[in-house]
Amino acid sequence: MAKSLDELKSISTEIRKDIVKMLTESASGHPGGSLSATDIMTVLFFKEMNIDPNNEKDPNRDRFVLSKGHAAPVLYSTLARRGYFPVEELSTLRKFKSRLQGHPSIQYLPGIDMSTGSLGQGISAAVGMALAGKIDKKDYRVYTILGDGELEEGQVWEASMCAAHYKLNNLTAFIDFNGLQIDGDITKVMNPCPIDKKFEAFGWNVLVIDGHNYEEIIDAIEKAKECKDKPTAVVCKTIKGKGVSFMENQAEWHGIAPSREQCEAALKELGGEN
Repeated sequence: MAKSLDELKSISTEIRKDIVKMLTESASGHPGGSLSATDIMTVLFFKEMNIDPNNEKDPNRDRFVLSKGHAAPVLYSTLARRGYFPVEELSTLRKFKSRLQGHPSIQYLPGIDMSTGSLGQGISAAVGMALAGKIDKKDYRVYTILGDGELEEGQVWEASMCAAHYKLNNLTAFIDFNGLQIDGDITKVMNPCPIDKKFEAFGWNVLVIDGHNYEEIIDAIEKAKECKDKPTAVVCKTIKGKGVSFMENQAEWHGIAPSREQCEAALKELGGEN
């Protein structure tokens, strides 16, 4: 487990390089939203969550659900770097018979707590896990990451209403607020803003942070733990394609893979291939 901010930053750089290489190799996938969620994932899996790759079904472990399942590359790299399966397997992304398909499946890989892909269903499953923890009097916490475009799904708000009703203070939802979805600016496609006020209206404890600032991410997690009667929504202001300048804030990089030349340029910018 990483202890220092420098260690976390180093891990996140490796994850970003993995994402670029995986998508280039597969010639398919979603780089923009994977890169924007990398720092949140790094803090959760390498500093915060009570998990053990050698006991991945521990009933007392913390749970994680990637509600924006199309960002599977960031989850796969994070799990591999955390020790759940070999890093070398990342190169099989989206290939025939690979365990690393376009959306995460609980059937194939260790460390995945819920199959996701259909937007809105991930947070619903996370609410169920948190409610089960309360019923079973367990101390584990449940974390989920949603896309901002995903908030256009009605099921998200049904789940949010349920979480507040049952006072699921063991649930923390991170909203990857990068402002872009596959069809462009979220405010022009189907405006979900103001995101913070909507979650507040549904009865959540709400925090707004810089989703690339490790200190703010860590502090938000601690504040979520301190809240005793509500679930917490952490609205994370992020940059789509973070870390690769030609992908940053570009909606077209939501769901296309880089070419070999673009991969080389991205890796050079991130710090080389190794």
